[in-house]
Amino acid sequence: MEAITIDVVSDVVCPWCYLGTRRLEKAIGNVKDELAVSVTFRPYQLNPDMPPEGVDHKKHLAEKLGGTAAVDSAHERLASLGREDGIDFDFSAVKISPNTLDAHRLLRWAMIEGPHIQERVALALFKAYFEEGRNVGDRAVLLDIAEACGMDRSVVTALFSAGADVDSVKEEIGMARDMGVTGVPCFIVDNKYAVMGAQSVDVLTNAFREIAAMKAQERIGKN
Repeated sequence: MEAITIDVVSDVVCPWCYLGTRRLEKAIGNVKDELAVSVTFRPYQLNPDMPPEGVDHKKHLAEKLGGTAAVDSAHERLASLGREDGIDFDFSAVKISPNTLDAHRLLRWAMIEGPHIQERVALALFKAYFEEGRNVGDRAVLLDIAEACGMDRSVVTALFSAGADVDSVKEEIGMARDMGVTGVPCFIVDNKYAVMGAQSVDVLTNAFREIAAMKAQERIGKN
């Protein structure tokens, strides 16, 4: 069985990243009998200069998208797409646009626990923000999520207090930008191929199969 690695470069307050992650799950399900797939979530910040306490979500989006009508239109489209992928977007519940640095630190520590823990935390962060309107820039919220996903709350509390991995996460975000990642989600397969955006399940499935076929062909060519 061919093996591929997928690095998911995303931000936890990006609705397209939530959609992309759900579609990725389905695509991996489509190839589970053909390919061994390992997934790692990598950090990206759409708004790295956001203050630690965050800002008013609706005002921020209106300024960014060009008014409330544009925001409402975007939300209607995303809500419709979300329903198709089992996501119950509740944009009216979202009050704060947070700084996501601490959320990415948590995902980094979850990665150390194992890929299944990291995936659980990533999905919990998306759900908390987009379906429950919780502030994922609030450490109390992050600690609740960590504990619910099987992480040791006291350890995570100590890591936050010690300022652990702030520079490491920022450096990794910088590396993504240096690689040319300017929007998310971005799926980097085998550290060589990039699939940009919340592509359909079929597009992702076909991309994984094509990359695996190329790997197999390259191996044959070397023998």
